[in-house]
Amino acid sequence: MPDLDFEVEGAAITPWTVAPQMAFRLRVTNAPPEGVIHSVVLNCQIRLEVTRRQYVTEEKERLRDLFGEPERWGRTLRPMLWTLVTVTVPRFEHQTTVELPVQCSSDFNLAATKFFYGLTDGEVPLDFLFSGSVFYEDATGSLQVAPIAWTKEARFRLPVKLWQELMEIHYPNAAWFQLRRDVFDRLYRYKVEHGIPTWEQAVERLLPAVDEEARV
Repeated sequence: MPDLDFEVEGAAITPWTVAPQMAFRLRVTNAPPEGVIHSVVLNCQIRLEVTRRQYVTEEKERLRDLFGEPERWGRTLRPMLWTLVTVTVPRFEHQTTVELPVQCSSDFNLAATKFFYGLTDGEVPLDFLFSGSVFYEDATGSLQVAPIAWTKEARFRLPVKLWQELMEIHYPNAAWFQLRRDVFDRLYRYKVEHGIPTWEQAVERLLPAVDEEARV
């Protein structure tokens, strides 16, 4: 029965995509290399291991919305699910390399987006948890299927700058957030009634009142 091992060798921005996407280069090894692997239906859960890095003062301030006050981080920091990926690994014998495509959202309603945005530099520890099915040829030449052991995993440290570069490519000097329709309508009326030409200027007009309230 095949015994597959997994290693994440690197990550890169996927060019020419409509939405932000990066790809992780995954090496799959059959140990020992006996028989032919016809294909693998591979499921991967990618988790952000947020407790396995240090945070500077600026990052702690930016991440308050996600984890609360820094003195509570001993209770609030927990591994977070980033995404789920499924790929088909084609026929190989000893080892092969496949790409894991990962969509990277700019939606600030998502915890993962808030986390990446809150980081200034360094790396993000990632944990890749694998499952799925292996279709292989046994000693008699018959096609067999076996599950991937739930204990199979790999680790990788993703440079924060790669995520920042990806977002800058798709949303240069911009950020996006979603509003309820009624809230948007109120903001739109405010913009029109005051003759404000851009959304940025409308929000900037409101910010002094917000800053003053925060100081009280």
